Amino acid sequence: MANLQSSSGVITTVTYSLSRCRRGMARATINMPKLRTGSLSLKLPARDLVQEVLDMGVSLTAATTGHVKKKYESITDTTFPSVSNVSDPLVIAKLHAIMEAVADRVEMHKNIGEQRDNWNHLLLTSINGITLTAATMAGIAATSVGGPLVALKLSSTLMYLAATGMLVVMNKIQPSQLVEEQRNAARLFKQLHGQIQRTLSCGTPTSTDVEEAMEKVLALDKAYPLPLLGAMLDKFPKTVEPAVWWPQHRQRQARQSGRTDGNGWSVELEEEMREVVGVLKRKDTEDYLRLGKIALKINRMLAISGPLLTGLAACGTAFVGSSHGPWAATLGVVAGAMASVVNTMEHGGQVGMVFEMYRSNAGFFRLMEETIESNLNERDVGRRENGELFAMKVALKLGRSLSGLKGLAASSYSSSKKGEAIEEFASKLF
Repeated sequence: MANLQSSSGVITTVTYSLSRCRRGMARATINMPKLRTGSLSLKLPARDLVQEVLDMGVSLTAATTGHVKKKYESITDTTFPSVSNVSDPLVIAKLHAIMEAVADRVEMHKNIGEQRDNWNHLLLTSINGITLTAATMAGIAATSVGGPLVALKLSSTLMYLAATGMLVVMNKIQPSQLVEEQRNAARLFKQLHGQIQRTLSCGTPTSTDVEEAMEKVLALDKAYPLPLLGAMLDKFPKTVEPAVWWPQHRQRQARQSGRTDGNGWSVELEEEMREVVGVLKRKDTEDYLRLGKIALKINRMLAISGPLLTGLAACGTAFVGSSHGPWAATLGVVAGAMASVVNTMEHGGQVGMVFEMYRSNAGFFRLMEETIESNLNERDVGRRENGELFAMKVALKLGRSLSGLKGLAASSYSSSKKGEAIEEFASKLF
């Protein structure tokens, strides 16, 4: 009521002032348009309208507060990861230490491989030079008499004996095979280095990753040792086995329960992988083991023939000038020349390297077999590697497309149904 009274007073004062102003302006003979005077009234809004406006204000405040709270919670969730996703700093430090050791091994195997490759070339050139020189001196000694005969005969015999000793050592260590071992070791250590890098950059490393990396490093050290004495691999094994440079997979326990499809896997994909494993075992692995046995036999025969020929040449040269002079000289010259040819075939042709290459290829296929079988033995597909990604990896390692991999599995299945052996190899790379 007080507000209404004050408003009426203000309106009355304004009306009185306007009337006096109108009379004053009329006396000054100024014509102004007449203002229409009417009663000015002030209408107040109803109580319902005021209450509605207040309710709208309260609702707007509540909605704004809730929106801000939700936005803050979403920002908090996306900005600050949970404690479970944070890696242990000690685990990261261990993986970095292993990665540094792996990088150092890559350089070591690379440098030692280059050194042993130089050994192969230098020893081959030196032994052939010594052998051919001794054969030439034996031929000249056969046409000499007196003092020159003894000197030439003695020099030729000593050179043949030196060549024989050097050939025995060279054939024992097989420098070309050592070079191939270091090449494979450097390549595999580079792969391991990349795997550790991906684990550090893309995943959340755990202590299990550290243990697996350590096992892989030790397995590679055992498969491709650096020292020659004591730890060198047997260059002439009794049986040819695939090279093994990976830790043996832990046998996964078969689970009675678990999903049988999903995660990129299906019944058709499992059957395809089983057919691929069968082809790898029957064709690729067996064929490279067969070739490895042939290369080993040839290398063993050449390794025995070289020193035997130089030894016979030394004996023949020692009897030059005696009653068996013509035959002794012929043996000394011809055996020396043949020894040079055999040595060139063995080490120039790098037969030891070929044997190691076949053995490594067989190991590559054996690793693929174990990897595929390890995934198939896990009944819960949620614990396997993604099926589509796994199939793509297998296809790339075999040099095939995904459609080509399916065609291989179909061909193997049809051949097994007919009772025939499949003629196609799984790998198209080598």
